[in-house]
Amino acid sequence: MTAHNFQLVLDDINDAIRPLLGKEGQVASYIPALARVPAQQFGIALRTRDGQEAASGDAAVPFSIQSMSKVFTLTLAMKHLGEHLWERIGREPSGNPFNSLVQLEQERGKPRNPFINAGAIAVADRLVTQGNAKADILALVSSLCGEAVQIDAEVAQSEADTGFRNAALANFMKSFASLDNDVATVLDVYFAQCSIRMNCEQVARAAAYLCRDGRHPRTNAPVVSERLTRRINSLMLTCGTYDAAGEFAFRIGLPCKSGVGGGIVAVVPDQLTLCVWSPALDATGNSLLGMKALEMFAGQTGMSVF
Repeated sequence: MTAHNFQLVLDDINDAIRPLLGKEGQVASYIPALARVPAQQFGIALRTRDGQEAASGDAAVPFSIQSMSKVFTLTLAMKHLGEHLWERIGREPSGNPFNSLVQLEQERGKPRNPFINAGAIAVADRLVTQGNAKADILALVSSLCGEAVQIDAEVAQSEADTGFRNAALANFMKSFASLDNDVATVLDVYFAQCSIRMNCEQVARAAAYLCRDGRHPRTNAPVVSERLTRRINSLMLTCGTYDAAGEFAFRIGLPCKSGVGGGIVAVVPDQLTLCVWSPALDATGNSLLGMKALEMFAGQTGMSVF
């Protein structure tokens, strides 16, 4: 498809979603800074493997990427540590809420996968060991999207002030020697990465290495190897949308990673990356209308990994 044809598809999806805004779902009220985000917003953007871009709706409005950041931190950790990363983190779907303490206790402090909160906290711990984690994360994401991205200090502080369950997860893992670094230091990195502000256009651009066999979307230099890129995409498909991963695979059929800021990034390997954003969430913590938009995109374009 050409950029013009993709633009028509995105505009059609935007027109269909607009009348539904504000009618269903709830913003992430447990994070005060996110509770104030107006629900009546929707953006969608894509970038093709060869650099064509299209966008519609509120695609240029910045939002808190939240757990979509876990794709970038996982990329850094896999690049630095390789197979050693999996010594303390699993690779299986959770089938439980993304912040489950029960599952972590049952599995003796080993997170089920790197995309639930406990797993991402464990990844942050490895990045702290490697160096200046926050600077490394910002440098990677800024390089990928070609613009300087920033941490939203208000959101980061809001998460730190109310992130009691994440603190419990981190301390529980520390009790099993699953974290090497100070809990407060690790959580500071985790809250910071979740508080990065980007818009749909920037996220689609930054994630484009995942549809390019690991090659940087602007320089074509390898970000990660082709093999590791396949592994990241496979984890997004099976684990990227928490306990709704099966439903996403059934309805959309693409590797996806969501965040409670209302964003979802999707990958069509060898073809394009796509980001949707709508702040109102369903019961699983995924953007309700974002999921609907992705289903419409897959239906109209026929794009799927199956």
